[in-house]
Amino acid sequence: MSLSKPTFLTHLKALSLHHHHHHHHHRRYPPPHLLSLRRHLSAFATPEDAAAERRKRKRRLRIEPPLSSLRQQQQQQQQTQPISKPQNPNAPKLPEPVSALSGKRLELHNKILKLVRENDLEEAALYTRHSVYSYCKPTIYTVNAVLNGQLRQSKYADLLSLYRFITQAAIAPNVVTYNLVFQTYLDCRRPDTALEHYKLMIELSPINPSPTTYRILVKGLVDNGKLDKAVDMKNEMGTKGFSADPIVYSYLMLGYARNGDSDGLFAIYEELKEKLGDCVDNGVVYGSLMKGYFMKGMEKEAMECYAEAVGENSKMKMSDVAYNSVLDALSKNGKFDEALRLFDRLKNEHNPPRTLTVNLGTFNVIANGYCAEGKFAEALEVFRNMGGYRCSPDTLSFNNLINQLCKNGMLPVAEELYGEMEGKGVKPDEYTYALLMDTCFKESRTDDGASYFKKMVDSNLRPNLAVYSRLVDELVKVDKIDEAKSFYDLMVKKLKFDDSSYQFMMKTLSDAGRLDEVLKMVDEIIDDDVNQFTAELQEFVKEELSKAGREGDLAKLIDEKERQKAEAKAKEAAEAEAAKKSARAAVASLIPSKLFGDKVAENEVDAKSEELKLEEAEIIKPVEAKSEEPKLEEAEIINSVAKSDEPKLEEAEIINSVEATSSSSDQSSSSESETENDGTSKQ
Repeated sequence: MSLSKPTFLTHLKALSLHHHHHHHHHRRYPPPHLLSLRRHLSAFATPEDAAAERRKRKRRLRIEPPLSSLRQQQQQQQQTQPISKPQNPNAPKLPEPVSALSGKRLELHNKILKLVRENDLEEAALYTRHSVYSYCKPTIYTVNAVLNGQLRQSKYADLLSLYRFITQAAIAPNVVTYNLVFQTYLDCRRPDTALEHYKLMIELSPINPSPTTYRILVKGLVDNGKLDKAVDMKNEMGTKGFSADPIVYSYLMLGYARNGDSDGLFAIYEELKEKLGDCVDNGVVYGSLMKGYFMKGMEKEAMECYAEAVGENSKMKMSDVAYNSVLDALSKNGKFDEALRLFDRLKNEHNPPRTLTVNLGTFNVIANGYCAEGKFAEALEVFRNMGGYRCSPDTLSFNNLINQLCKNGMLPVAEELYGEMEGKGVKPDEYTYALLMDTCFKESRTDDGASYFKKMVDSNLRPNLAVYSRLVDELVKVDKIDEAKSFYDLMVKKLKFDDSSYQFMMKTLSDAGRLDEVLKMVDEIIDDDVNQFTAELQEFVKEELSKAGREGDLAKLIDEKERQKAEAKAKEAAEAEAAKKSARAAVASLIPSKLFGDKVAENEVDAKSEELKLEEAEIIKPVEAKSEEPKLEEAEIINSVAKSDEPKLEEAEIINSVEATSSSSDQSSSSESETENDGTSKQ
């Protein structure tokens, strides 16, 4: 018999009531987790909302783990990781990452970079220095941009000055900064100083050298004739974990070629092949290899090497530098026509920035080749057309061609090329002016040579002592002593003269009978630095003066200088003593007397003693005047004196109170009044 749904519900309700009535003492409560779930579900309007909340909590737990798990992870890390030692505050700083170049610092970087691109390097360096002390400090990347511009314009002194400044300003240099400093010293023909800075970087800096670092050092050492040290640097590169670099080996091969050591050249090439697995696919070494074959008279092997490097089916990786090496090998070994054919092909293939086959060095090599062939017009045409291939000449390129023209007696053409430098935005350097000056002297154009020297000085360039010596020598040869003396006066403060430089000018003046000017030169030398007036130079001056019977003038001059020196020292000592006294007086007027110690206390005691003496004298006079008064008054005075305290004890107390300078002003005033009364009673 089946029950309908309403009947079934009624029957079920009756059974539950009956069970509750008879078994209420056996009630069973649901488990706690069901109660919490029931309460949790009651907080939401619908089951869908509860499910959405559960999903949300699960996502949150996946993204942000609970705090308990974080604590467990931290405890595990503390157990596994050792306790780190505190860092040394004197340890060198690490350079800033590229991410520091953002916001205001990026705007500053762009402003300074604009000045660098406009070749306004002085303003760029000054802006960088001022920014160091502003709220927006420049990054090392901004500094490197300025340093690179100064290196490009051969402003070596300014570069090193800025480098020292940023080092003192706690801007940590990076590997690019060190590379620029190395290149500067190598360009200045100071390879030993560059190596010292490299050792300091290795020992003290947290920065590791890069392959570019070793390329710069090896090339600079080879160019400065330090081939052995360049080989040592190559070996050190291997110990640092760097693989064999074909560019470094190409520099070494070029150094052996310059020294005429073909055996060393091939030995270093075989070493490179061995380290690269008997397969050298970088064409940068092929130019030097061709030179080695040409040196041995193996022209066939050299041309086979050339075909392997630049042939139609060549698999070599050729860059613009590699092509330049091959062109140089061809043009210097009687294969200039082949070099011109390769040059025309490279110009056609040049498609920057995707394909770079020529650069500034390419045009320099071809211009030198034309000059070696005596075709100077073609050399000038190639040099002036390099702008069509996005190449701009620099000072070194101009100097190279000007030197070729001057050596071949084409000074007017060289001066014309010199005039084009300003239009190209290129500034002449000391070598440019020295070339033109020497050539003018060779062609008996002494005045023009002197004018080039004057332009060099006016351009804030510093000629060396050899250039100055050539100038005054040429001027003296044509009896232009006044001009030579004027250049001496101009350069004596700028150059460090040696004895021979002084003697040359003194000899010139002495031969012209101008001994007074010789003595004036001696006077100026002693004033500048007495150590420069050496014993050898002193004997030379005595000998020149003795020819005219004036050898005593030098002794008088030296005695006068000694007297002036002694007077200057005495005056300086007196001024120093006066300054000390005025300083003491100023300090005494500002600081209370109790802070000065015993000296001030003694002065105060002396002043008090003088006051006591004056008061005693004033008291004695009226006492003597009243000496004829009646005995009764005398007795009263004696009684009053007897009633007073013992004078000696009170005088000691007075002196002690005076010496106690730390007492207050009220106490000092009271002690003065007591002193007066005691003095009266004593009398």
